[in-house]
Amino acid sequence: MSLAIEKAVLESACREMIETILLCLPNAFKGTIYRVDKSPALITERVTSGSIDRRKSEISWGLPEKSEYNPPGKPWNDYRDDPARPLEAMAWCVEKQRSWTSEDPRSDPRSVRLQVEGLWEDSHHMEPVLVRKSDLQLDMYSSLEYAKDYHGNYIWRDTDYVVVAVIKIHFQPYTIRIGSMETVIIKKLSRSLGTELLSYHLRQNSMRAMQQLAKDRINACDILADSLRNAVAKGALVFSLVKQEIGYLREKWEQLLLDDRHEKNEKVEAVNRLIQILTHMEGEEPDLKRELLVAHRKFLDLPLPPEKAERWVALQIEERWRNFIEKYPVDAERRRLVWESVAALKKSLYFGKDAEILKAYSVLPDDVKQEWTGLIYNTSDHFDGKELDGMIRILSNPDLKIPNRERSRKTLIQLKALAETLGQLEKNTNFLLRQVLNGGGECIDLLEPNRRSLTLQQVAGLASEGKNR
Repeated sequence: MSLAIEKAVLESACREMIETILLCLPNAFKGTIYRVDKSPALITERVTSGSIDRRKSEISWGLPEKSEYNPPGKPWNDYRDDPARPLEAMAWCVEKQRSWTSEDPRSDPRSVRLQVEGLWEDSHHMEPVLVRKSDLQLDMYSSLEYAKDYHGNYIWRDTDYVVVAVIKIHFQPYTIRIGSMETVIIKKLSRSLGTELLSYHLRQNSMRAMQQLAKDRINACDILADSLRNAVAKGALVFSLVKQEIGYLREKWEQLLLDDRHEKNEKVEAVNRLIQILTHMEGEEPDLKRELLVAHRKFLDLPLPPEKAERWVALQIEERWRNFIEKYPVDAERRRLVWESVAALKKSLYFGKDAEILKAYSVLPDDVKQEWTGLIYNTSDHFDGKELDGMIRILSNPDLKIPNRERSRKTLIQLKALAETLGQLEKNTNFLLRQVLNGGGECIDLLEPNRRSLTLQQVAGLASEGKNR
């Protein structure tokens, strides 16, 4: 259940993640990423550590300081919670699969140095990198042996995730708070790191499986087909992550335009007006009111493009209001306010692509604005590598003042590489299944030597394209 990644590739991915965090968060000055090995040993080992200078211009890498987590690492039984030794934040992150923030190191109950040496470290935040168990179950015949806590209870048995790494970021004293924006950013980046590590894992496993294909007979072909189909099924997850990232970019683009015009977000204002109208109504329809309130709040969290958002508003908000008004006596003035707010809500959905608004925003050239809005407001439900290329190219433009622009660019590069790798896997899987079902004979004869070599090169090249770019 651990990630199979070459040491050099793993270290490079971790360095890139640390560099992104240290450059984006002004109060962060040091970062370390620990690899968590497979259960039940859960050996936790430092992969790399980097410190940035005060000018935020240079990062020093390496593991110079003494630590029990330096290679070969520290096994689970030596750092889990135990009444006989100090509590560690690492144990909390691995066992609970939750983050740990040290706001005040002098009162941190999981500071080992404070408990043992009486010394308090700097403020820091630790974030576990989670990967779904189903994403790692490429071999359907394998099973996971779970680690146990001090009381003999199995950990992770009732969760959908495993911990594959832990990110630790050090901050200037007293500049980090539980639930602050810095912790939110680190959590989001930890998901990106999990996606990247999973893509490397899938690539390495796929290449190993395809090499096995050239040696095994028909029985091995059946097992390989099942394994690859399980990997290809993750394509829906990749597309979901792409849509989520594009939804985030739409939200930040619209906020950029609002800030430029010194205007409020009419979508939020319209929803809040509807909620306010609803909360001031007292009647005998509590279920309808509750459904309406839930629909209003849910809508603000949905990353939908305008056309789909308008359909959602019509079905989930407008229709419910119509039913509510039919069953509940609403005066004419309130009815007018309701329908005016619904109309304003629908109109606000197209704010980010409105021609007049775009024309007034002069920071970007007109052709860039048109291309950018055409890409992020596209309603297609299919993966399109060319459109992602266009977004990645525009995100490299420093004039696009979207927050975390570089982070979004790297995320899309990684997702594009993973999607293309899965696409290539799907083609190879279909080819193998056709050969087996049509009586193609032994696996070693399914592909000519030249074509087999080319396929392996294509898979390796596509999977590493994101990293090289």
